[in-house]
Amino acid sequence: QVQVVESGGGLVQPGGSLRLSCTASGNIFSIKSMSWYRQAPGKQRELVAIIFSGSMTNYADSAKGRFTISRDNSKNTAYLLMNSLKPEDTAVYFCNAEVISDLGHIKYEFDYWGQGTQVTVSS
Repeated sequence: QVQVVESGGGLVQPGGSLRLSCTASGNIFSIKSMSWYRQAPGKQRELVAIIFSGSMTNYADSAKGRFTISRDNSKNTAYLLMNSLKPEDTAVYFCNAEVISDLGHIKYEFDYWGQGTQVTVSS
């Protein structure tokens, strides 16, 4: 079993910054990707940023130039640095980890989600 835990959300004024952290723990052989999604009230969950095991990244258009995703493989942790925050960035931010686990004779891949962390951008 694998657990994914996010932290770092909170209330910030427009133009401010926040850094979110996401740590995966448990039966982890390797992590193919870690990503951040967000879901605002009444809207669908959307991808914000993703980082692959080779450190290749991809961002939603709304995040490009303002957000930076990074990863510490030794800690199974991903970060999302969010700058120049806007009220429309207000949402619950979820971390997803695409994990390969070792069961001894087989390996299997599964997506794990954290519980989410609230980010509110307001003056």
